[in-house]
Amino acid sequence: MLSFDPKTLTELQLAELIAYHDRKYWEDNSPEISDDDYDALTRALTALNPAHPLLRKVSAVTVASEGKVIHDNPMLSLDKAYSLEEVMEWAGKFARSKDEVILVQPKYDGISALWENGVLSTRGDGYTGEDISDKVPLIELESVAGIMPLSECKSPIRGEIVIREDDFRTLYSKIRNRNGQLYKNSRNAAAGIMGLKDISLMLLQKAKLTLVDYNLHSIQTTYGQLREEWQSFLEKIEALPYPMDGIVLKFSDQTLYESLGATAHHPRGAIAFKFSGIRCQSVLRSVEWSFGKNCLTPVAEIDPVEIGGVTIRHASLHNLQNILDKDLHIGDIVTVERAGDVIPYIVSAEPGEKRVSCLIENCPCCNAPLVRELPELRCINPDCFETRLRMLLSAVKNIGIERLGEPVLRRLMKTLNVRSLPDLFRLTASDFLRVEGFAALSAENLYREIQSARTVPDWQILASMNIKGIGPNIAKVILKAYPFHELRTMTAEQLAAIDGIGPERGKAMETEFRNGAEALDELLSCVTMLEQQQGNNGESKTICFTGKMPEKRSYYEKLAAKAGYEPVSTVTAALSVLVAADVNENSSKLQKARKSGVQILPLEEFLASVSGPEVQTSSSAPVQEDLFGF
Repeated sequence: MLSFDPKTLTELQLAELIAYHDRKYWEDNSPEISDDDYDALTRALTALNPAHPLLRKVSAVTVASEGKVIHDNPMLSLDKAYSLEEVMEWAGKFARSKDEVILVQPKYDGISALWENGVLSTRGDGYTGEDISDKVPLIELESVAGIMPLSECKSPIRGEIVIREDDFRTLYSKIRNRNGQLYKNSRNAAAGIMGLKDISLMLLQKAKLTLVDYNLHSIQTTYGQLREEWQSFLEKIEALPYPMDGIVLKFSDQTLYESLGATAHHPRGAIAFKFSGIRCQSVLRSVEWSFGKNCLTPVAEIDPVEIGGVTIRHASLHNLQNILDKDLHIGDIVTVERAGDVIPYIVSAEPGEKRVSCLIENCPCCNAPLVRELPELRCINPDCFETRLRMLLSAVKNIGIERLGEPVLRRLMKTLNVRSLPDLFRLTASDFLRVEGFAALSAENLYREIQSARTVPDWQILASMNIKGIGPNIAKVILKAYPFHELRTMTAEQLAAIDGIGPERGKAMETEFRNGAEALDELLSCVTMLEQQQGNNGESKTICFTGKMPEKRSYYEKLAAKAGYEPVSTVTAALSVLVAADVNENSSKLQKARKSGVQILPLEEFLASVSGPEVQTSSSAPVQEDLFGF
C-alpha cells in the first residue's frame, strides 16, 4: 500500500509517479505497486487535471515483435469507473430509455490482441500494434465457436491473451522463465512470454496461453435493471476461470454504440468498472474456523484496510476447497473485495515471505478428527455440541421460529437440555424462567413464538430436516411433485427423477427418511402440517408483497404460508396475488401486476382474509427487539 495520500501531491508529482510506474508495468514487466495504488494515483491526477495527456495515453505490454500492424479499426482503451454510481451516471447519460440493452463482460487482466488474416497483433497505441504471430503455437482460442488451436481459426477475433487460473495452478507450477524462476502470477507469466524472442523453451515445457474472445462471456441487462442486478453480475463474472481486474459494460445496439463516437483514448459507448474501487491488498494474519450447519467455515483475520469508507478486519474464505485452490497460508498478501453490502472476501493471494499453514486437523469444539469432504471440512462426531447447535438453529429457522437466535438457543441447549424441535415444542413458559436472562414477559413471548410454529406448511417441515441440499426453495419444488407422505416411501432413484433434484439429493433424502423415521414421526406428532394450496391448474398459489409495511416482510410471508400460499419475491404473469401496502403506488411490481392482470390486494384485505381483523395492526406481532425483553 502507498505510504502517502495521493491527494496531497501536486500535478507534477503525480505525473512523474504515474510515468515511472507505467514504465515499470508496461516496459519492465516488474510493477512496484498494486493496481489499487496505481488507480489511486490516476484518480488523484484526474481530480487536478482531467485533460492531462497521461490519462489519455493508451499503453501496451512491451513484446518481442516481428513488425508493426496498422489496425483498420482502432483498438482503444476504455474509460474507467470505480463505483456503481459512476457506472449509472455513464449509462444514464447515453441510454435512450430504461429498456436500453447493456452487455456486461469480464475485463480480463491480460494482453489485448487481434487475430486477423493469420496475423496476431497487440493493441499497441490503439492504432498501430506489434506483430506477435510467432507466439501462435502457444495459444489456444476460446470463442463462441468453441475451443481450438488459434492457428485453426479462420475468423477475425478480438480478445485478451491470458493464462487461465486453472492452467496457472497446474501447468505453471512447473514452468520456469528464462532465469530459472517460477512465475509470480498469471499476468506476469503472460507478459513475460510475450517478451521472448525465442519461445522454444516454453514449447518444451508445454506452456499454454489462451486468447479469450471478448464476446464469449456476455450477460445482457437493461439500464433499468442494472442497479438491481449489479451484485449478481459481479458474482457470475468473478466465478469465471480467468485473471480479471473488473467488468466491461457497453451498449448492445451497435448503431447507438457507433453514433456515440470516441475520444482519442476511449469509445463513449463502453466503460470499464475497476475492481480497485472495491478491493484492497492486506496480509492474512490468522484463520478462525467457525461452525456452520454441515461444516466448518474459515474466516480470515487480516491487517485492517479501508474499502469504500469501511474498515475491514475480517473476510470470508468460504470453505476448505477455496483455501486449497488459492494455496492460502498465514502471512500471504491477499486481495480483499467488498462490493456493496456483500461480506468481504479474499479474491486472490500471493505468497508472503514467511508462510504458515492455516489448516486444522481436529474439531475446535470436541477435538474429534475432522473429515475432508471437499469442498467442506466437517466434524462428524454426533455428540459435538457446536455441530448440534448449528443443525438445530437451521431447523428452527426453517420451521418458522424466526426470532429465536443462536445466543438464546445455546442457553436453552445448555440449561434445558434441548436437542431437537420436539424438545422446543414441549417447553412451557415456566421452563424458560430457569434460563439466565429470562423474565416473565420474555418467557411468555418466546413460548408464543414457538407455539405459533406448530401450524406449519409441508415444505418448511421438509426443509427443517437438515437434508443436505434441501433448503426451502428446493423443498417447495419437491412438494409440488409429490405429497409429503409419499416421499417417505420413495426410492433414491424416484426422488432423483424429480426436476432439479438429481442423484445426490435423492440419495440424501432416501437415507434421511429411512434413518430418521423415528425422529420425523416425533416431529409430526408435535405439529399440524399444511399441504401447499393448489390453484385451479394444479399449481401452487403464489403471493408477493410490495411497499413499506408495519412489520418485516417475513412476518407477512409467514402468515401467507400458513394460509397455504407460496411466497415469492418477483412478479410474473403466473403470480396469484400481489399484496400492496398502497395499491395506488407506481412501483415496478405494481406496474407488472397491472400489465399482467395479476390480482392486487390491499394489505388490510390480505390480513383479514388470512387471520381475521385482530392482526391488522402492527401491535399484533411482537417487535423483534422486545420479543424476549432483553
